[in-house]
Amino acid sequence: MPPPALKTPPAPAKEATYADIEALPEHVVGEIIDGELVVSPRPRLRHAHASSALGSELFGLFSRQPNGPDRPGGWWILDEPELHFAKQVLVPDLAGWRHERMPEVPDVAFVTLAPDWVCEVISPNSGRRDRIQKARIYAHNAVHWLWLVDPMQQTVEVLRNDGEYWTLMGVWGGDDDTARLPPFDAIALELSRWWLPLPKEPQL
Repeated sequence: MPPPALKTPPAPAKEATYADIEALPEHVVGEIIDGELVVSPRPRLRHAHASSALGSELFGLFSRQPNGPDRPGGWWILDEPELHFAKQVLVPDLAGWRHERMPEVPDVAFVTLAPDWVCEVISPNSGRRDRIQKARIYAHNAVHWLWLVDPMQQTVEVLRNDGEYWTLMGVWGGDDDTARLPPFDAIALELSRWWLPLPKEPQL
Protein backbone atom coordinates (compact mmCIF):
# COMPACT_ATOMS: atom_id res chain seq x y z
CA MET A 1 0.00 0.00 0.00
CA PRO A 2 1.47 3.41 -0.97
CA PRO A 3 2.09 5.96 1.77
CA PRO A 4 -0.69 8.53 2.22
CA ALA A 5 -0.32 11.83 0.42
CA LEU A 6 0.89 14.70 2.56
CA LYS A 7 -1.87 17.08 3.57
CA THR A 8 -1.70 20.76 2.75
CA PRO A 9 -1.12 22.78 5.94
CA PRO A 10 -3.67 25.49 6.79
CA ALA A 11 -3.12 28.84 5.11
CA PRO A 12 -1.77 31.70 7.24
CA ALA A 13 -4.18 34.35 8.54
CA LYS A 14 -3.02 36.78 5.84
CA GLU A 15 -2.03 35.14 2.59
CA ALA A 16 0.89 36.59 0.68
CA THR A 17 0.31 37.93 -2.83
CA TYR A 18 2.52 38.41 -5.86
CA ALA A 19 2.77 42.09 -4.97
CA ASP A 20 4.77 41.00 -1.91
CA ILE A 21 7.29 39.29 -4.18
CA GLU A 22 7.49 42.28 -6.52
CA ALA A 23 8.31 44.52 -3.53
CA LEU A 24 11.36 42.47 -2.53
CA PRO A 25 14.91 43.71 -3.23
CA GLU A 26 16.71 42.12 -6.19
CA HIS A 27 19.31 40.26 -4.11
CA VAL A 28 16.79 37.82 -2.60
CA VAL A 29 14.49 35.12 -4.00
CA GLY A 30 10.80 35.28 -3.10
CA GLU A 31 8.35 32.38 -3.14
CA ILE A 32 4.78 31.90 -1.95
CA ILE A 33 4.39 28.49 -0.33
CA ASP A 34 1.05 27.54 1.19
CA GLY A 35 0.09 31.21 1.44
CA GLU A 36 3.31 32.30 3.18
CA LEU A 37 5.94 34.60 1.69
CA VAL A 38 9.29 32.79 1.87
CA VAL A 39 12.37 34.96 1.28
CA SER A 40 15.73 33.30 0.63
CA PRO A 41 19.14 34.96 0.27
CA ARG A 42 21.27 34.27 -2.77
CA PRO A 43 22.91 30.83 -2.42
CA ARG A 44 26.39 30.30 -1.02
CA LEU A 45 29.16 29.50 -3.47
CA ARG A 46 29.19 25.73 -2.79
CA HIS A 47 25.47 25.63 -3.62
CA ALA A 48 25.95 27.90 -6.66
CA HIS A 49 28.85 25.77 -7.95
CA ALA A 50 26.82 22.53 -7.80
CA SER A 51 23.83 24.15 -9.50
CA SER A 52 25.98 25.80 -12.19
CA ALA A 53 27.99 22.65 -12.97
CA LEU A 54 24.91 20.44 -13.08
CA GLY A 55 22.92 22.89 -15.20
CA SER A 56 25.80 23.46 -17.59
CA GLU A 57 26.26 19.74 -18.17
CA LEU A 58 22.55 19.08 -18.74
CA PHE A 59 22.22 22.13 -21.00
CA GLY A 60 25.10 21.05 -23.19
CA LEU A 61 23.82 17.50 -23.58
CA PHE A 62 20.05 17.77 -23.55
CA SER A 63 18.98 21.28 -24.47
CA ARG A 64 17.79 22.20 -27.97
CA GLN A 65 17.39 19.63 -30.74
CA PRO A 66 18.77 16.05 -30.65
CA ASN A 67 22.14 15.72 -32.37
CA GLY A 68 23.28 12.10 -32.20
CA PRO A 69 23.99 9.74 -29.29
CA ASP A 70 26.43 12.14 -27.62
CA ARG A 71 23.81 14.90 -27.46
CA PRO A 72 20.33 13.41 -26.95
CA GLY A 73 18.63 16.82 -26.75
CA GLY A 74 14.89 17.16 -26.51
CA TRP A 75 14.72 19.38 -23.40
CA TRP A 76 14.61 23.01 -22.34
CA ILE A 77 16.79 23.42 -19.22
CA LEU A 78 16.25 26.66 -17.30
CA ASP A 79 18.03 28.15 -14.29
CA GLU A 80 15.79 29.36 -11.43
CA PRO A 81 12.54 29.70 -13.41
CA GLU A 82 9.58 31.16 -11.53
CA LEU A 83 6.73 28.61 -11.48
CA HIS A 84 3.12 29.56 -10.76
CA PHE A 85 0.76 26.81 -9.61
CA ALA A 86 -2.49 28.66 -8.78
CA LYS A 87 -1.54 30.65 -5.64
CA GLN A 88 1.76 28.83 -5.14
CA VAL A 89 4.90 30.53 -6.49
CA LEU A 90 8.02 28.36 -6.48
CA VAL A 91 11.56 28.94 -7.75
CA PRO A 92 13.53 25.69 -8.13
CA ASP A 93 17.26 25.82 -8.75
CA LEU A 94 16.77 24.15 -12.13
CA ALA A 95 13.84 22.87 -14.15
CA GLY A 96 13.35 21.13 -17.47
CA TRP A 97 10.55 20.72 -19.99
CA ARG A 98 10.43 18.17 -22.80
CA HIS A 99 10.11 19.75 -26.24
CA GLU A 100 6.88 17.91 -26.98
CA ARG A 101 5.22 19.61 -23.99
CA MET A 102 6.85 23.03 -24.47
CA PRO A 103 7.73 23.42 -28.16
CA GLU A 104 9.45 26.76 -27.49
CA VAL A 105 10.34 28.83 -24.45
CA PRO A 106 7.81 31.65 -24.01
CA ASP A 107 9.12 35.18 -23.45
CA VAL A 108 7.38 35.65 -20.09
CA ALA A 109 8.36 36.40 -16.49
CA PHE A 110 6.97 33.15 -15.08
CA VAL A 111 5.71 29.76 -16.26
CA THR A 112 2.39 28.09 -15.46
CA LEU A 113 3.13 24.83 -17.31
CA ALA A 114 4.53 22.33 -14.81
CA PRO A 115 8.06 21.14 -15.64
CA ASP A 116 8.77 17.49 -16.39
CA TRP A 117 11.79 17.67 -14.03
CA VAL A 118 12.89 19.94 -11.21
CA CYS A 119 16.10 20.06 -9.20
CA GLU A 120 16.51 21.53 -5.73
CA VAL A 121 20.05 22.05 -4.46
CA ILE A 122 19.84 21.56 -0.72
CA SER A 123 21.19 24.19 1.67
CA PRO A 124 21.09 24.12 5.50
CA ASN A 125 18.20 26.60 5.52
CA SER A 126 16.14 25.10 2.69
CA GLY A 127 16.40 21.33 3.10
CA ARG A 128 13.27 20.77 5.18
CA ARG A 129 11.16 23.06 3.00
CA ASP A 130 12.47 21.48 -0.24
CA ARG A 131 11.79 17.94 0.98
CA ILE A 132 8.35 18.52 2.48
CA GLN A 133 6.43 21.54 1.23
CA LYS A 134 7.94 22.07 -2.21
CA ALA A 135 8.10 18.33 -2.96
CA ARG A 136 4.39 18.00 -2.09
CA ILE A 137 3.48 20.93 -4.37
CA TYR A 138 5.55 19.52 -7.24
CA ALA A 139 3.86 16.11 -6.88
CA HIS A 140 0.39 17.66 -6.71
CA ASN A 141 1.06 19.57 -9.94
CA ALA A 142 2.28 16.48 -11.84
CA VAL A 143 6.01 17.25 -12.00
CA HIS A 144 7.27 13.80 -12.95
CA TRP A 145 10.87 13.86 -11.68
CA LEU A 146 12.52 15.55 -8.69
CA TRP A 147 16.24 15.64 -7.91
CA LEU A 148 17.51 16.64 -4.48
CA VAL A 149 21.19 17.56 -4.71
CA ASP A 150 23.18 17.97 -1.48
CA PRO A 151 26.58 19.65 -2.08
CA MET A 152 27.76 19.01 1.49
CA GLN A 153 26.92 15.30 1.47
CA GLN A 154 27.81 15.14 -2.25
CA THR A 155 24.72 13.10 -3.06
CA VAL A 156 21.89 13.14 -5.59
CA GLU A 157 18.48 11.66 -4.74
CA VAL A 158 16.29 10.87 -7.73
CA LEU A 159 12.55 10.67 -7.08
CA ARG A 160 9.72 9.72 -9.45
CA ASN A 161 6.18 11.01 -9.07
CA ASP A 162 3.73 8.12 -8.72
CA GLY A 163 0.72 10.34 -8.01
CA GLU A 164 0.68 12.57 -4.92
CA TYR A 165 3.76 10.87 -3.46
CA TRP A 166 7.35 10.29 -4.50
CA THR A 167 9.16 6.99 -5.10
CA LEU A 168 12.91 7.06 -4.44
CA MET A 169 14.63 5.61 -7.51
CA GLY A 170 18.12 5.78 -6.06
CA VAL A 171 20.83 7.81 -4.37
CA TRP A 172 24.14 8.50 -6.09
CA GLY A 173 27.30 10.11 -4.76
CA GLY A 174 30.31 9.24 -2.68
CA ASP A 175 32.63 7.26 -4.94
CA ASP A 176 30.37 7.63 -7.99
CA ASP A 177 32.36 9.75 -10.44
CA THR A 178 29.68 9.30 -13.10
CA ALA A 179 26.07 8.10 -13.04
CA ARG A 180 23.06 7.67 -15.31
CA LEU A 181 20.26 9.54 -13.58
CA PRO A 182 16.71 9.38 -14.93
CA PRO A 183 15.22 11.09 -16.81
CA PHE A 184 18.63 12.02 -18.26
CA ASP A 185 20.03 8.49 -18.19
CA ALA A 186 20.87 8.40 -21.91
CA ILE A 187 24.27 9.85 -20.94
CA ALA A 188 26.49 9.21 -17.90
CA LEU A 189 26.76 12.53 -16.05
CA GLU A 190 30.02 13.61 -14.38
CA LEU A 191 28.96 13.92 -10.75
CA SER A 192 32.49 14.52 -9.51
CA ARG A 193 32.55 17.90 -11.32
CA TRP A 194 29.55 19.14 -9.34
CA TRP A 195 31.25 19.19 -5.95
CA LEU A 196 33.74 21.55 -4.35
CA PRO A 197 36.22 19.97 -1.91
CA LEU A 198 34.67 19.52 1.52
CA PRO A 199 36.10 21.61 4.36
CA LYS A 200 38.70 19.75 6.37
CA GLU A 201 37.52 18.50 9.75
CA PRO A 202 39.54 19.79 12.71
CA GLN A 203 41.95 17.21 14.06
CA LEU A 204 41.28 16.06 17.62
